[in-house]
Amino acid sequence: MKKITLKIIGMHCTSCTMNIDGELEDTTGVKEANTSYAKSITEVTFDEGKLTEENIIEIIQKVGYSAQLQE
Repeated sequence: MKKITLKIIGMHCTSCTMNIDGELEDTTGVKEANTSYAKSITEVTFDEGKLTEENIIEIIQKVGYSAQLQE
């Protein structure tokens, strides 16, 4: 399992966090997603054998937000 933190761009309210978390948690290979509206980040724990960081960014983009890896 790998844990990454992504900077999220385009969130307007706390409902946005539920949209992102819901979509990620419905994805095979994602163990946990925790998005913070106040910090504009999401922390994702996932199985590297099933997903890549790029896959996770694409999922967030599909929901309507921009994401970039936070170092």
